[in-house]
Amino acid sequence: MTVHPIPPLFAADSKILILGSFPSVKSRETMFFYGHPRNRFWCVLAAVFSDELPETVGEKRAFLLRHRIALWDVIASCDIVNSSDAKIKNAAVNDISSILASAKIETVYVNGKTAAKLYEKHIEPKTGIKAVPLPSTSPANAAVSLEALILAWERIARAQ
Repeated sequence: MTVHPIPPLFAADSKILILGSFPSVKSRETMFFYGHPRNRFWCVLAAVFSDELPETVGEKRAFLLRHRIALWDVIASCDIVNSSDAKIKNAAVNDISSILASAKIETVYVNGKTAAKLYEKHIEPKTGIKAVPLPSTSPANAAVSLEALILAWERIARAQ
């Protein structure tokens, strides 16, 4: 069983909550979200907000807070092989109520099908909040081009 080691990032003025599935091996090593250099999450967000690409953990934190984005994952712990969502078993979900109680979240987005499926099954019944599914930024989702990801994810900037 692997336990999620990264705390949620949010501020009182966060309007958007983005939930991934579970941190990759690389993210767990760097102790921050989307740490794999081939994951397109940061490229997509930088394009969507017409902002500079954040490189360091500090820059990534500042980027999220500047754009009033809260970030965490649906899964609190699971059995996983390497970083593959397809290999996730025995998933236990995170309790997002502290984020919802402390921030001004207006919309919840989920990054990829695994996050969407688990959110809909386990979290939505508790919160009553429907999440907006977005295509995964993972390198495993290579069938979706960077341009297509940016188009799909632009709704986040429009929601601001």
